[in-house]
Amino acid sequence: MTEKGQRWVPYEETLAQPTDPGVVRRILAYSEDLMCVENRFETGAEGKLHSHPHTQITYVLEGEFAFTIDGETRVVRKGDTLLKENGVVHGCVCLKPGALLDIFTPMRKDFV
Repeated sequence: MTEKGQRWVPYEETLAQPTDPGVVRRILAYSEDLMCVENRFETGAEGKLHSHPHTQITYVLEGEFAFTIDGETRVVRKGDTLLKENGVVHGCVCLKPGALLDIFTPMRKDFV
């Protein structure tokens, strides 16, 4: 498991944690103020609608997702980025297998 403030985080040493059906999370590098997380999705897997007191940027590494942010839904693909400010309701459904890179500020203490 990655530790807060760990300077080097080799991917093969991170822990793959199933979260919801068809979703696997890896905690990457993080500090008190910032966190990087990878989420891999199978087709049909959902990131259920939710909100949290963290600002989040999501970068689509691969795949295709129907993302809803604050009531608006769009299809996003590799290379797209999304901004979800703190308190905004958001979620997604995976349309084609893929991975998302999420950056949170501050860190998600509930993830560790």
